[in-house]
Amino acid sequence: MAAYFVAALLCQYPAGRLADRFGRRPILLAGLAVYAGGSLGFLANPSPTVDIALRGLQGAGAGSAEVAALAMISGAVALERRGRAFGSIYAAQLGGMAVGPLFGSLVGVDRMSILFVAAGAAALVACLPALVGASVAGHDDLAAAAAAADDGAGYGLPALNRSLVGAVMAAAAFGLTIGVYESCWTLLLDLRGAQDWQIGLSWTLFAFPFVVMARPGGWLADHLDRRRLAVGALSVSIALCALYPFLHSLVWLLLLGCLEAVATAVSLPAAQSMLTQYSTPREAGRVQGLFSTAETGAIAVAAGVGGALFGAAAWAPFVAAAAGAAAITAALPFVWAPVAGRAAAVVQ
Repeated sequence: MAAYFVAALLCQYPAGRLADRFGRRPILLAGLAVYAGGSLGFLANPSPTVDIALRGLQGAGAGSAEVAALAMISGAVALERRGRAFGSIYAAQLGGMAVGPLFGSLVGVDRMSILFVAAGAAALVACLPALVGASVAGHDDLAAAAAAADDGAGYGLPALNRSLVGAVMAAAAFGLTIGVYESCWTLLLDLRGAQDWQIGLSWTLFAFPFVVMARPGGWLADHLDRRRLAVGALSVSIALCALYPFLHSLVWLLLLGCLEAVATAVSLPAAQSMLTQYSTPREAGRVQGLFSTAETGAIAVAAGVGGALFGAAAWAPFVAAAAGAAAITAALPFVWAPVAGRAAAVVQ
């Protein structure tokens, strides 16, 4: 599990730099191909050591593809519609989560390679629209890459501003809560007596409300104050993260997971829209690389520490992650204070 996140962490910012220099579509295709290669490698039933390497390939490919896709949105979609566009990307991601974990719990650990092969095949199919699609509307990808190469803009860090810094901080807060779920959610449900199919269902019950709410959440980000949306919804997620280990009812754990999904569907598009509002299209890859690196790094830390804390006390990893995320979130209103909260105000 750690190999996936470590590889993604190491590759996301470099992938963003490459996307700014050579275009987003080539990096998107390369990421999907690497992910597919890592997934299909499980057909050979390799040794555990090779398993780790293949998981690393999956993480590198998935992380690079995500950065390229989000950078493509940043360069192609006007700011006042960007929240809905980002919402669509995250809805697609969580749509996969609605299917994968539940199917995995039914297939069983002994036949888990079936899931990896299916994921690899899906990644190859996903290459087709990018291969046949036209250049990104509004900002030609190759032209932006050529301009970045000519002036050296694809090399250094993107221009930092309060809007970007606050969004990267929000990404770290997201990552802390996600990381503890990656390592401890299944353990918590098992402690509460859940069966395998109920554990798989819990991920579906999180993903489905997110998919339904992602587009409306993006609409809210396009029309309301994104600072308040991001901080308020993120605060709800943090409070639920701290509450979960003290609940003994499996029903309540599942239902509150649905509520958290709605909050996340509101906060993520808002944070993404804040991330990109003062950045130029030619640095969108590096901007998205910073966001994804902060999120993935926090996931890796929380997932790595969470398991050990759970061994000491079931509540410890959830409360620790919530406390860290709350400290970051509490600083966001001060970081974003002088920044325009409404997209329409920036456009005007």
